[in-house]
Amino acid sequence: MSTSIIRRVGFSLVELVIVVTIISIVAAIAVPRISRGVTGATEASLTGSLSTMRRAIEMYSAEHEGLLPLNKEDFVAQMTMYTDLSGAVNATKTADFRFGPYLKAIPPLPLGEYAGDARVIDGSSPGAKKDGGWWYDEDTGDIRANLKNDQVDETGTPYNQY
Repeated sequence: MSTSIIRRVGFSLVELVIVVTIISIVAAIAVPRISRGVTGATEASLTGSLSTMRRAIEMYSAEHEGLLPLNKEDFVAQMTMYTDLSGAVNATKTADFRFGPYLKAIPPLPLGEYAGDARVIDGSSPGAKKDGGWWYDEDTGDIRANLKNDQVDETGTPYNQY
């Protein structure tokens, strides 16, 4: 009679432990990198939104003989609708309302306590009031994230100073 050798197919416990260990090491390396990637993307979104809004304010000022958009109530309308030389707004373009719109919409704040908030506030400084995503200074035309000073990037720079 012939004896047949039965061969077991599968992994040994040692092989499984080695595979799990390798997967754990790869995960330990990848997870912090992914986390930094999300943070970097959020910061890039913030700087991009600020750059877009600052360019829109500069264009508004250039077309309105050096005037800046007005207070928080008028800012959104003056950025997203047609304006005349004095800054009055209109939903449609006419011979008088020939400037703008400079933005399709105010972008939402991408991070922090007011993430997703596209409202614009004015006040003494960013983070002083808590009712909007963006802080606008009508005297200087400066726009910043409405975040507190303790919300900082990885270099320690407060987001509200971008």
